[in-house]
Amino acid sequence: MTPRFSLEKRGSVADDAPTYNERPLGALDVDAAAELAAGNDFVLDPEEAARVSTGPDHRLDQAQFNWLGTVFYLSFLAFEWPQNLALQYLPVGKWMSVNILVWAIALICHAAAKTFGQFLVCRLFLGICEGAITPGFMIITSMFYTRQEQTQRVGYWFLMNGAAIILLGLVAYGTLHIHSTVLQAWQWLMIITGVITLVVAIFFWFFFPDSSATAWFLTPEERIIAIERIKVNQTGIENKRFKKDQFIECLKDPKTWLFFFFSMISNVTNSLSNQRQIIVAGFGFTSLQTTLLGCIDGAVEIIVIFCAVTSASYWKNGRAYSGALAYCVAILGSILVNTLPLSSRVGLLFSYWISITSIAPFVVMLAWVGSTTAGHTKRLTTNTIVMIGYAVGNAVGPQYWEKRYQPRNELPWLILSICWAVSALLLLTTRAYLSWENARRERAGPDERYNDMRITEKHSDGTVMGKRVEKAFLDLTDMQNRDFRYVL
Repeated sequence: MTPRFSLEKRGSVADDAPTYNERPLGALDVDAAAELAAGNDFVLDPEEAARVSTGPDHRLDQAQFNWLGTVFYLSFLAFEWPQNLALQYLPVGKWMSVNILVWAIALICHAAAKTFGQFLVCRLFLGICEGAITPGFMIITSMFYTRQEQTQRVGYWFLMNGAAIILLGLVAYGTLHIHSTVLQAWQWLMIITGVITLVVAIFFWFFFPDSSATAWFLTPEERIIAIERIKVNQTGIENKRFKKDQFIECLKDPKTWLFFFFSMISNVTNSLSNQRQIIVAGFGFTSLQTTLLGCIDGAVEIIVIFCAVTSASYWKNGRAYSGALAYCVAILGSILVNTLPLSSRVGLLFSYWISITSIAPFVVMLAWVGSTTAGHTKRLTTNTIVMIGYAVGNAVGPQYWEKRYQPRNELPWLILSICWAVSALLLLTTRAYLSWENARRERAGPDERYNDMRITEKHSDGTVMGKRVEKAFLDLTDMQNRDFRYVL
């Protein structure tokens, strides 16, 4: 039976006001939407209207958002050891390039994701690729720079995270002004950043060095100089053979686990950066303001990392002290966020920026790991264990930012403060242990066991000659080489 409708004039009018129902209308007399809309008296929700106009529901609740942060680090954790093995056996620069390429593809795929599960898969691949980046940079840094230089150099490449945050904030702000019926602003953001990353992957493949011994931008003579200048490190450059004894030594080394627990506990607080949109919005800022203010987060990160690595480099034996001081500043920011009135938007914002100081000590620790660990297999294993701690901490971090604590987030900020205090104590404990070990080696005197080591070369005429090898290039660990002294 063909449905029939009557069009009536409705509104806040008197009951006896005239209505328009002169004639019944057939279904063909009205718009195709009439049957759906007829009889549905409701106020249109602008958010629902926007959702319907853009297709599938891409919105995530707080729990799903938190799990997207967690799954990234769970996949990072699962693939960290395979990634470090690949860095040992394969050319470092080329392997990092491949991971950056896959990262770019995963970023672009975010724009096509429609369900929570699809987003989860994209994040999983990002986590897998992330496992090669920081360890790869740490390896390359130790190949090119002396131990005294490494703290600043690690800081310089790590503070580029701040530069990326500034760029991301500007791009995100721009995408919010894109009016498209095909893609939403965040989808444009994923595509743009994915394309930029794709270009970076190509440049990495052709220009990023695998080691100082093969760097394309150095002449053969300069490569020798680059190798000779880091001889003072007593760590060598690289060795493609996995050495079981170095692996076991790493597991038995107390400083390995001090660095591990520091990495884990300090990165429980890294969720602060993932939650910044929600935190700043909770202070009373609009979405556009919150996005643009994110650029200042990047500037603050650059400043605090630069200050921390500079003080750690020029403050004699001051790495742990520099990191602990930064945590004291971060704890002050946390206290202010919890105590200032919610009406003080600017005060809360500045307190949040003060708390960003907490990112600096982890950077100092990364350089410290590289400069206190010798033996290529041991160094890679130590890097792996430290980054496993990093992954565990980051995986746990998002889970305590529950919606019920908003907008004040008192409990999350309390957790941050406790973790920062414990991390500061771990830094100071590590320094005390390494100082004790140095003093013990000083009392033992010089180690002459490896002073006259040679490699043999057989010439075409059958003669065999021995060529003396410097102790620094024997791929000894910091425990095997008793002349090795730990930087503090």
